[in-house]
This record gives sequence, C-alpha cells and structure tokens, in this order.
Amino acid sequence: MAQRGTSAKEPIDYGILAVGVLSVTYNCILAFINHNITPLAPSHVVLCEILLLIYSFGYLLKRGLFQEDLAPLAYLLATIFLTVYVMAVNRAGYIDHLRNVLIIFAFVIMGRWTNERTLKLVFTICCAVVLAVLVCEIVSVQAYVALFHPAEYFENTRGVPRATYSDLGLFRGALGFPSRFSFGIIDHRSSSIFLEQVSLANFCGVIVIYLVSFSNRLKLLDRLLFIFTVVLILVTNDTRTMLIFSVVCLGGYFIYPWIPKICDFLMMPGIVVMGFIIHSFRPDAHDDDFVGRISGTVRNIIAMDIPATLGLELEKATTFVDSGYVYITYGATIFGLILFWLFVSFFPAGETPNQKRLAHSLSLFMFLNLMIGSTAIFSMKTAGLVWLLVGFLKVDEGARGKRAATQTAATVSA
Repeated sequence: MAQRGTSAKEPIDYGILAVGVLSVTYNCILAFINHNITPLAPSHVVLCEILLLIYSFGYLLKRGLFQEDLAPLAYLLATIFLTVYVMAVNRAGYIDHLRNVLIIFAFVIMGRWTNERTLKLVFTICCAVVLAVLVCEIVSVQAYVALFHPAEYFENTRGVPRATYSDLGLFRGALGFPSRFSFGIIDHRSSSIFLEQVSLANFCGVIVIYLVSFSNRLKLLDRLLFIFTVVLILVTNDTRTMLIFSVVCLGGYFIYPWIPKICDFLMMPGIVVMGFIIHSFRPDAHDDDFVGRISGTVRNIIAMDIPATLGLELEKATTFVDSGYVYITYGATIFGLILFWLFVSFFPAGETPNQKRLAHSLSLFMFLNLMIGSTAIFSMKTAGLVWLLVGFLKVDEGARGKRAATQTAATVSA
C-alpha cells in the first residue's frame, strides 16, 4: 500500500506537541524546581499529571468524539464502573488503574488527530533530550546530580528515603548492586531525565517500538538518532527485559508482517504459561533477576484466591510492584485485567506491515513487562508516547491514509 509521506505543508499541532513532550520531561523539570526554587511534595507531581490530562481531555472535547473512538470510550467507561465497584466494596479510595486507562484513552485519541509531522517532532524532541541528559550522566554523574538531585526529589515527592550506603545523590534504585547484570560501562544504572532507571528502560522499549513500526518513514539521520539512543540506554541501564525485547524486535521487523493478528491475543496467555514453566524449574528463585522476577509473579498468581480476583482485597494491590498481572487484578478485578488484555490485543490495527509491526511489538512489550513489573508501562512518561503512536498508525494507514494516498496519486497524474 502506498504510504503517505510527511508533507512540508502539514501544520504542527502545538497542543499535541506540548502535551507529548511535557508528558516525558515533566519529572526532570519538577526535580530542577525542587532543588533550585522550592521543595515540592507528592501533590505537585499529581497536579502536573492532572493538568496534562485536563488539557488533553479539553483538546478532545473541542475536536469531538467519533465512531473511531467508541472502543477506547467503552474501555474507559467499563474501567470507571470497575473503579466505583472496587472502591464501594472496599470502602476505600483507589483510582490508580483508572488513571492508567485515562492516559491510554487520552493519548490514543490524540494520536488519531495528530499528523505525521507533529508525531515525528514529538518523538525526535523527546529522544534528543533523553540522549543529551544521558550523555551528561555518563560523562559526569556529579554534573547530572547537580542539575536534578534525584535522591532529594524522590524523597520529597515519593517518600523514598535516600540510600545510606551512597552519597552520590542518585535515586537508590539506580545505584544497583554488585551481583546485578551489567555491561560495566558506568557504576550505576542510567536514568537520564526520568531520574530513575525503570522509566528509562521502558522509554528504550517505546523507541524500539517506534523504530520497528515507523523506520521506513524516517530519514536516515533520524534513524541513527533513535538507534544510537537505544544502544546507549541498553549498555548503561543494564535492563535485561528491554535487551531481550530489542533483540526480538530486531528480527521481528522482518517477521512481524507475516504473523497473524490473533497472535497478539495469544501473547499474554503464552507468556504466562512460559512463566509457569520457568517457575516449575526454579520455584524458589527470589533473586532480583529475570528468572527471580518471573518466579515471584507466578507465586503471587498462585497465591490469589477468589476474593482477590473480585477486587475484595484492594489493600494488597500496591504491594505487588513487581507483579503486573497481580497488581491489575487486585486493583481492578480479573475483569480489569481481561479488558486490558483485549484492548492491547485488538485495538491496534493489523492491516499494513507497519501496523502489524506495531501491534505485535506492543503486545510483547506490555505482556512481557507485566511478568517482571507493574506500574512502569502505565506511566505517562512512557505510555503517552506509545499510545499516541498506536492512535496515529491506526488511522493514518487505515482509511484516512488510503484516501490521502489516492488524492496524492490523482494530483501527480493530473
């Protein structure tokens, strides 16, 4: 199918550009304010996300909702119902999962409204900023800490105490430990503008998805920027999951277009089954490594009872920070997990080669991450970009893309 190229006449949508870039960079902006202007509290971080979501929803209301938005809207409404149910039966406030779905809803529909020029600019700016700060962190960690003071920021805004065994000023999770997998390039796990290592690892995964599904629409210099950023993150962040994911997607670029869409639906149960197989060989694995994380998630799944799957044990939800499947189930019931599974599996389009590359890599990224983590894939810092891309490709290479290609061909013929 003919691809619609980037037109120099396409206007930049500055609203989407601002939301897209700020969703990735707001954390480091707040960290700079926290040390250099005024100490911040958790409420300031929440307020930033709320303001970005309010602007996003205002943008969508101004544009209007259409038939193409029914699936995300139904997902959001079902999640609101489940959230009200869980809070009612537990007599406690809990909107974490609803907030996650609000981010998906807002960005996937904004993706439908954006154009190629704006989308590329959002990804390019975010990648360039991440790369610039990452290079600063690698060259001089003292200069990096002087800019953002990560440990102080997370202590003030997340209540995470500073590490007593280090005075570097880095977030304690980024310090790592001697036995952890590492390439040995730097003496800690890189964090860049995210100030903590997990979001940077997931940003790497998002850029891999972008490269796999969009590289044939990028210029050579842009490709080199994204590839170099991915490689530099992989060798300094020491992320095992994203290293595996990146290698799979490297081959997947050629294989994904030939894989049927139903495989996205089978991805989650397939990964869970593989998790049970790994657990059967290492049932007592508790180390902070790939096998240990998977085995821990399987143990938590086995430990769930019927009340837990029905959302009657909400107070336990936040204790499963490394078990995504369990985290979603405790906080949104088994039906919340099923809705997420169905939305990730079926909402992304799967007609063109690029759409198939996106759909398959997205499913692998989400469902593999849920075996070894929980909240990271829902963070606005990374989720916003990937769902913006999903919304854009679903429409751009769908009916709208076909119409644009036909009109371009007619113009050229005339």
